[in-house]
Amino acid sequence: MTGKRLTIIVCTLALILVSCSVSYKFNGASIDYSKTKTIQIADFPIRSSYVWGPMASIFNNQLKDQFANHTRLIQVKRNGDMKIEGEITHYTQRNKAVTAEGHSAQTELSMTVNVRFTNNANHNEDFEKQFTATSTYETTQSLNSVQEELVTQMVKDITDQIFNATVANW
Repeated sequence: MTGKRLTIIVCTLALILVSCSVSYKFNGASIDYSKTKTIQIADFPIRSSYVWGPMASIFNNQLKDQFANHTRLIQVKRNGDMKIEGEITHYTQRNKAVTAEGHSAQTELSMTVNVRFTNNANHNEDFEKQFTATSTYETTQSLNSVQEELVTQMVKDITDQIFNATVANW
């Protein structure tokens, strides 16, 4: 009986393993590389009335790195199979929380980017939309002391949103 049980268990496990094959793409991109080989990513200028100088270069580098690190698309200066362009439209701060004494306790920093996406292999996927990220800091800290860290966090969030909206197709 023991040999028969072992055979049944082994066969059952083999059947389960064969029938439950699952395929995942860990980079999140779902791109048909037979049709789409290149991407054109324009530099995004700042069109916001409130500006922090390094913000544009941090954003532009992170966006290009996102596609370089997570796709096999070749980045080109013009005539890409996909095209991403836009501008940083808002960079603002506002009071978020108030103490019992009526003073600001937290400030929220916000960044919005307008994106125009063109997919020359499938124009049904073209769009223009805005992506926003926020970050909060205690008003006991100065904006100058936390700005680089907060902008870097917001840029990472926005570039993830753009990546998911353009090539992840989730």
